[in-house]
Amino acid sequence: MSGSTTFLKSGHWPTLFASFLYFDFCFAIWVLNGAMGPFIGESFGLSPAQQGFMISVPILAGALMRFPLGVLAQYIGRKNAAMVEMGLIVLALTYGYFFVNSYDSVLAMGVLLGIAGASFGVALSLGSGWYPPRYKGLAMGIAGAGNSGTVLAVMFAPPLATHFGWQTVYGLAAFTMLLPMAVMWWAAKEPPDREHQTFREHISCLFEKDGWAFSLIYIVTFGGFIGLASFLPTYFYDQFKVTKVEAGQLTMLATLMGSAVRVLGGYVSDRVGGVTTLTGVLAIVSVTLVLCGLAGSSVVITTLLFMLCFAALGAGNGALFQLVPLRWPITTAVAGSMIGEVGALGGGFLPNAMGLSKHYAGTYFWGFLSFALLAIGMLVMLRIVQIRWTRTWAEKGGRARVVPAPTSPPDYGRAHMRGVAK
Repeated sequence: MSGSTTFLKSGHWPTLFASFLYFDFCFAIWVLNGAMGPFIGESFGLSPAQQGFMISVPILAGALMRFPLGVLAQYIGRKNAAMVEMGLIVLALTYGYFFVNSYDSVLAMGVLLGIAGASFGVALSLGSGWYPPRYKGLAMGIAGAGNSGTVLAVMFAPPLATHFGWQTVYGLAAFTMLLPMAVMWWAAKEPPDREHQTFREHISCLFEKDGWAFSLIYIVTFGGFIGLASFLPTYFYDQFKVTKVEAGQLTMLATLMGSAVRVLGGYVSDRVGGVTTLTGVLAIVSVTLVLCGLAGSSVVITTLLFMLCFAALGAGNGALFQLVPLRWPITTAVAGSMIGEVGALGGGFLPNAMGLSKHYAGTYFWGFLSFALLAIGMLVMLRIVQIRWTRTWAEKGGRARVVPAPTSPPDYGRAHMRGVAK
């Protein structure tokens, strides 16, 4: 039996597919304002600092909504929580179509788009909940590859905004949410790994050093992914004077790499360990970000560097969430939501840093450099904390611990008879 067949048979693949689709469409909605950033900025004559803040609002709002949704999922089930969230997203997009017509209303819409950003922990936990520990990294990588929704947003939103107006894109997006809602309703099944616990037990990871260590690393891997993905259309449009549609296409090339490699990151981490994978990821991210800042005169070199950077960020996201269910096997949904919340808050830092750097220094370089230094800091921290991790709940490199199969007790009766026969 092939490895892929063994993997699929070890869990419930329709639930995994529904989780991927749910996260994919939610992610696309979450970054809509970023994908349409050049259109919105031009409509209201925004400064670089205002544009950076506008792009960061959905990221920050989504981060703050993740943990409450994760807690809700523990009580009403992950499938039900996903259905409730998608229903709210449809209402939010309807509001955007009818009522967004000023900069202030765009900021309010950014808060509502944050509802879509809350899906992360629930989607990954729902998708991987049917799978055994040895396949958790791969299952979470597949569900987490839904961050390819960024590709959908930057691929379709700019052309649609060009032809129909950027406000109309909100209305069109509302209809697209009907597809993942239907698939979730018919295909998904609530995983069996749910336990009824007190609220204090649910949030216990908030009071643990490991929870904050994971969150800080995720600020770089996921925060960097969502922050860059949201800001790149504006960056390409302003830095290289390409068209708005071309800016979206260039962003698509970079984000596609991150989405595709996320699955590979989970797969590799199952074998070599999440710690080992994250070590390489953080090193690559820090180097490529600095080079991106220095290569501001060449769109080709910059795009290739962004593709490498996003590939590393995607692998890092998969690697970190290979470790989460090993550390919190029962409360994976809540732990994942908490880690995702803090990580996404880091994504809000990057657009603001880029906008402020351009506004006050006339260059984006200092925004790139600040995040590269953060990546180096997280790499140093990882090499310190992994010593304790591999002594307590993980194997060397961050692999899952293998529980030895129980052996049959010795048959003392037979041994006695053999002794008598002698």
